[in-house]
Amino acid sequence: MFTEPLFLAQAAQQPPSMTGMLVPMVCIFAVMYFLMIRPQQQKQKKLQETIDSLKTGDAVITMGGIHGVVSNVKDGATLTLKIADNVRVDVEKSAIVTVLKQENSLKA
Repeated sequence: MFTEPLFLAQAAQQPPSMTGMLVPMVCIFAVMYFLMIRPQQQKQKKLQETIDSLKTGDAVITMGGIHGVVSNVKDGATLTLKIADNVRVDVEKSAIVTVLKQENSLKA
């Protein structure tokens, strides 16, 4: 009467091999690494290098959205931002998310 198609009968006889399942998983991970993880790491590294090279007069934006000009680079972790006339704020370097170009900065 009804007979199984040939490919179903062969698939039922052979259990799936471990390498057959492992190769696609490795390929998916490699694609995810090169499309998502690596570019994010490079972006973070570039931002860290930019933050480490901050100097007086650079215009920056903080994590909280405050726009200011670096008026003093203190010890390794903090700096002073001028956000208005006679208004200066001490912030951590890790709070800086964007460094604007020099020509956009105000005079400190």
